[in-house]
Amino acid sequence: MFPDDSINVLGGALTPCSSDPVTGFFRDGHCNTCAEDRGSHTVCAVMTDEFLAFSKYLGNDLSTPRPEFQFPGLKAGDQWCLCAARFLQAYDEGCAPRLRLSATHLRALEIVPLDALESRAID
Repeated sequence: MFPDDSINVLGGALTPCSSDPVTGFFRDGHCNTCAEDRGSHTVCAVMTDEFLAFSKYLGNDLSTPRPEFQFPGLKAGDQWCLCAARFLQAYDEGCAPRLRLSATHLRALEIVPLDALESRAID
């Protein structure tokens, strides 16, 4: 299991998303992906209270620590490799978090249109 090419949605090298908390499907700080990453954890999102509440409401509580999975729980301001489909769902509902294009994997475009990503970009 090796990551696909580490290219961002801008066509450049994929930059790190977060090492505190450490994120990514491979827990390497990057939003790298591979065939085994069925959730496509490819969008480097900056968490907001609104998005965390939305995700919890939909059954994916990202704010509660889960030590058994080495998961610290997220808070507003944390950067996290988010599932592309969840980002798109939040975008459609008007509560998508901001994101970093340079740290968002090219494969996010298989799920999320570039204009949607660009509209929430901070870089």
